[in-house]
Amino acid sequence: MKHTPPPPPDPTQLRALAVRLLLEDAAEHTPTSGRMAALARAHDVDPRTVRRWVENARANGGTYTPAGRPHFELTDHMLDVLARWHGNVKRAHLELKAEAKEDPTLPEVPARATFHRAVHRQLNRGQLAGLRGGEAARRRFDVFGKRARHHRNYAWETDHVEASVKVIIDGHIRKPWITWFIDCATDGICGLAITPQTPSRESILVALRDALLTTSEHGPFGGRPQRVRVDGGKDFLCKTVGEAMDLLGTELIVLPPRRPDLKPTVEAANGAVKKTLFADMPGYTEAPTLPGGKPIDPDPELLHFEVFVTLLLDWVRQWNTENTIQDLGGKTPAQAWAADPTPVRTVTARDIHAFTLERLGKPLPITSKGVRWRKRDYFAPWMVGKGGEKVHLRYMPHHDRYVELYEPTTGQYLGSAVMANQAPPAVRRELDRARRREADELRRCLEKAEKSRKARYAAVNKGPTHRLDAITQDRAIQELRDLGGTDLSSQALPGFLPLPAPTDGWAVPRPRTSPTNSDQPEEDNQ
Repeated sequence: MKHTPPPPPDPTQLRALAVRLLLEDAAEHTPTSGRMAALARAHDVDPRTVRRWVENARANGGTYTPAGRPHFELTDHMLDVLARWHGNVKRAHLELKAEAKEDPTLPEVPARATFHRAVHRQLNRGQLAGLRGGEAARRRFDVFGKRARHHRNYAWETDHVEASVKVIIDGHIRKPWITWFIDCATDGICGLAITPQTPSRESILVALRDALLTTSEHGPFGGRPQRVRVDGGKDFLCKTVGEAMDLLGTELIVLPPRRPDLKPTVEAANGAVKKTLFADMPGYTEAPTLPGGKPIDPDPELLHFEVFVTLLLDWVRQWNTENTIQDLGGKTPAQAWAADPTPVRTVTARDIHAFTLERLGKPLPITSKGVRWRKRDYFAPWMVGKGGEKVHLRYMPHHDRYVELYEPTTGQYLGSAVMANQAPPAVRRELDRARRREADELRRCLEKAEKSRKARYAAVNKGPTHRLDAITQDRAIQELRDLGGTDLSSQALPGFLPLPAPTDGWAVPRPRTSPTNSDQPEEDNQ
């Protein structure tokens, strides 16, 4: 192994140390003339130079501070001119030279090279980039540090990203949007939602449902996160999303707007899907162009939305199970998730059925037309026979075709209902069958009751008649048992104890005997 020699000592630091020791000896009245001569020989300077070092240290509070070469300093006016020219040093220097030529009272402007060096000495690279390109350009030169990963489900990040590829949706050309939740500890994509139009809180709720369930097709990721980082978008701050987070016990961390550095995990996924998936699709909007901005292929065969969704879901599967990440020690997100011993607080699909939907404030009655909401009627086959009852209505934003209905007191889920004018024929046929089943059940019940009310008797020509439907005593007892009847002996008190046998000293009653004819009163014998 090649040995790397240590760097040479800094002469300035050695001078400062020697001067400090000389000053300490002088304070203790120790002779220092001989040491000054030795110090001069060690640094190959004249003894008078060493005395100047000592005087410099006394003037600067005991610390040797070498004076640097004098430099030209930009004035505030020069900086203002440079900012007005957006960091163009050449144009700013020409303007300042012209001003100084017209007004001799202004400070003299040095040569362009000196002015250029002064600009780069007083302004760092980030400040110059900010003058030329604004805050976004300046931020590229910032140092953000690296956030600790912690454990799985410690924090999620979520964001909307517009796919930089055009697809065909119902004959129209559009760019889809993706909303996803990503675990910061493993970089695993827990869930996502794909929408053909600009996303809203609906997309967030769908993606959140998908992310919470550990049984989704994206792998083992999911469960309840401790915190979720979002930007300042109004859809992420809506009441429904806030209620869902509160019910989960998840802290919603709202980040300042236009600060992608505060959610680097989801921003890394946004950039990765663009470079590794969208760039290979026809209709990629950021592909190289010909002179004049013309596309290389003016008429590409665009993908349909369904094909785009299939390819994106396959990419998510590969990202979670096949893509190795250096920061994870060369593991895939799925391997990092499996190696983490932190317990996962899971939820079921039944648990999250309601809280990812928006709830209407007051209960609504079931009428003969169904449930009336927003001037529309919603019905379902399970509503047959429940007219007059009240239900709570929940709905997915922007999805007014179906609603979900719940019992207002217990919150029990009753079922979904479909808009009347958009109900498919199968739902209407099921509604008709439900009504016929209710009518048939009522008819059977009434017929059975009427039949049991009619008693049939046997025909006789003399004497009393008897019922034809009479049953024996054994059969009646068996039917009572089948109906849930019980023996009276089984209903005895469990604490009942039989009486003990009498002892010899007890007086017991004589057994009752049957009276004879002689014992009968006289009037009975008459």
